[in-house]
Formats: sequence, structure tokens, C-alpha cells
Amino acid sequence: MSQDIRQLEPKAIWNKFADLNAVPRPSKKEERVIAFMKDFGKNLNLETVEDTVGNVIIKKPATVGMEDRKAIVMQSHLDMVHQKNSDTNFDFLTQGIEMIVDGDWVKANGTTLGADNGLGVATIMAILESTDIPHPAIEALFTIDEETGMTGAMGLKGGLLKGAILLNLDTEDDDEIGVGCAGGIDVTAVGTYNEEETPEIKMGYSIEVKGLQGGHSGMDIHKGFGNANKIMNRLLFDGFENFGLRISEIDGGSLRNAIPRESKAIVAIDRVHETAFEFEMGSLVELIKSELKTLEPDLTVVFNKVETPKMMMDLGVQEGLTRALYAAHNGVYRMNADIPELVETSNNIARVIIKNGRVKIGCLIRSSVESSKMDLAMMLRATFELTGCDVELSGDYPGWEPDMDSSILKVLRSLYEKLYNEKPHVAACHAGLECGLLGTNYPTMEMISFGPNIRGAHSPDERAQISSVQKFWGFVLEILKNIPKA
Repeated sequence: MSQDIRQLEPKAIWNKFADLNAVPRPSKKEERVIAFMKDFGKNLNLETVEDTVGNVIIKKPATVGMEDRKAIVMQSHLDMVHQKNSDTNFDFLTQGIEMIVDGDWVKANGTTLGADNGLGVATIMAILESTDIPHPAIEALFTIDEETGMTGAMGLKGGLLKGAILLNLDTEDDDEIGVGCAGGIDVTAVGTYNEEETPEIKMGYSIEVKGLQGGHSGMDIHKGFGNANKIMNRLLFDGFENFGLRISEIDGGSLRNAIPRESKAIVAIDRVHETAFEFEMGSLVELIKSELKTLEPDLTVVFNKVETPKMMMDLGVQEGLTRALYAAHNGVYRMNADIPELVETSNNIARVIIKNGRVKIGCLIRSSVESSKMDLAMMLRATFELTGCDVELSGDYPGWEPDMDSSILKVLRSLYEKLYNEKPHVAACHAGLECGLLGTNYPTMEMISFGPNIRGAHSPDERAQISSVQKFWGFVLEILKNIPKA
């Protein structure tokens, strides 16, 4: 499969992407890809360093005739989101990504592709390896752990970089020039509960919600996709209200920055309600499918009889938690009043785990307005604290405030219009780019973000458009030639 990828144009990018995708690189377990990147830089005889948190910096001098230009930082993150379809047999810790060419798109075989942000990494690698591409002095910054906390960007110390301009290659629309992004904060509710023995009069069921689109919890949050945790809670709440359903365990969602695609629960009901329960649940599922038929045509809810669980969740705690999950806000909280169609603040109820007397509910709030971010965080905190949970706010990171007068924005805007005879879409995004954090220790550095078309990021439907990568590569080469003089 990778051989097909290596024949695509521009080969400079696709070959490096194939090399990169052969290396397992989950967030917080980037040891192998860090070593891979350090070897890459050293084999080119370029100055290569790993900082105290694991970021890799590779420096390349300016080409002849470009020595008088401002030094630039080209930046992308090494880690990737690991998501797979439930029926896909794949180990992200040991296997390289299996890539497929499908018309004008590259995708993976039942898993995330890693184009976010692997195509940015591969592009920088291609520039570093090149011998005939004009460019100013480059500091290539490869950060770690962008997807699960941005600890790489957070831990990058001031003074390591000398570049005046940062080119972030983590935008997913090739007609967009990014000038700002949302900040974020994690809200995690944890608690304990007593378990009760399940009476003999009860029978067990497994309930599985699957087939949802999922997607990026920032870039896709406004699209109205189904959230498996919210759908599951709706079913459980209804089952309790009508038939006294009792919860044994729940395992819903996966990563904090991915809209949950799947959730599974083990429950118990009185045997006497078996027929009525199945009828009621079937009717409710059809109603939910009807509500989401346009956006979630593949939504499936499966009910199976299983061995009756030995233990059930304490009744009072169950009532409180299902009500809290019903009340907890999910999705868009507020749209930006000044930038049309930009989400200002949102929440993703990303993870729900209930098992063996323990509860954990994980949410990720994003916002470009600090006060709005904290307002929603306090709302969620209050909601879950009412159930007796302890709530932790963590991973707080700032947004990136737009600078509409930056010199690099003027360069990119002018070049885009000249190359493509149309105006680019200059915008802030609702995703959490690393620019805001990087700007904390490098406040005078001008920053801009752009990239090729990537769709379905953070889901097994992730795909990158081949023709768009060609367009993006041409844009990169022109930008490097037109960096302003120092």
C-alpha cells in the first residue's frame, strides 16, 4: 500500500509521509518518532536537538542569496490521534498506518490516517532534505503531545528559537489562512459509588451505540453530529424512567478531542418487563435515528441479552449521574458575535466510564474568549458536583489572538491571490492550534497557519486530498521564496 503512496506527486512530501507513518506515534508515547526525527536531522548533518520535554528542533541555514531574509520557524506536531473502527484489528503501538489511495484521496484502512499533522511534518522534512529549494534560515520545530494536552508547546522554553516568523502547518483547508484559534480546558468529574447485588428477578442486556461519524471536537463541533455518550444516556434515562433499568457499567467515547462515535453499556431490568422494554427501546432508537438521519445515516444501536451482571450501580448515584449527563451541555455553547460562522465556545462530552464502583466523565471545552471558557467550565463543574463528584479543571491553554496587520499575513494573502486568482479565507478557527501557547514565550514572533485539505480528522474517516497537497506544496515553495527581509 505504501508503494502506491510513494508514487504520488509531490513525491517529496508523500515519501516522507510514508516514512513517518511507518513509525507508531501515539500522543504521550512518542519515543520512537522522536528518535526517528533526531536520526533524520543528524543524517542530514543538520544541527538537531531535543529539548527537555521531547520537542525536536532541526536547524538549516539559508540557501545562497536568502541570507538577508527573516529566519523562520516551520512547525508541526509529531503525535497523531489513534481511532479505529470497532471491527478493525489494528495495534497502534506496534503497527504502521496502512494507507490506501482512493481516487483523489489518501485514507487509512479502518483507522485514522495521521495526516493531522503528519503531512505538515512530512512537508518540513522535505524542505530540510532538499538541495534545490530556495529558503531563508529555518528552525524546524516538531512538537509532541499536541493532541492530548499540548504539553510540547507548553514546555518549550523561551530563547531556544531565534526565528521571527512561525509557519504552522496544521490547518485543514487549503483556501484558509489561519490567524487565530481557540484555547481550551479539560473538565474531569470523578466519583465513587456503592455497588448492589443484582436481584434474581432481573435479566441482563448489553446496549451498544455505534456507527456515528465522530470527528474533530473543535472543527466539527458545529455540524450537529451525534455524540454517543449523550445518545446512550438518553436511552438509559428512558429505560430507568419506564422500567427501572439499572446500570452495571458504561464505556463510552475515547479521546478528549474526538466526538464520541461509540458507547457500550451493561444494564439490568426486571424479567417481567422484557417484551415492553425491547419495544420501547426500539421505538426510541427509531426516533433518534429519524432525528439524525441526515447527519448520521449509519447510526446503529444494538440490544443483546447477556448474562445478568452480578452487581449494579447504587440507585441514588445512578439517578444523579444520568440526570447530570442529560443536563450537561454538549456542542456549541456560543457563536462568535464578530466573525461570521465561527464557534466561540463549545464542549465535548468525550468520555464516560462507569465500572467497579468508580465514575469518570471527561469533557473538553474550547473557546476563543477566556471568560466564556470559564463560564462553561463552571457550569459543568456545578452540574457534576451536584451529583457528589469531584471536578478537576486541568490542561488550561490560551487561544491565539489574531494579528490582522502582520507582515507574513500580507505576504500569504498576496501570494494566494496571485497564484490562484481568488482571495483566501483569512480566519480564526475553533481548533486548538499550538500558536497561542508558543506565543506565550515568544510574544514578538509573527505566526500564521495553513495546510492542505484534510477531512474527517480524529476519526477513521480521516482522508487527505492528493490534488490539494499538490496545491499546498506549490504555495509553500512560493512562501519560502518571499519571506520578507530582516
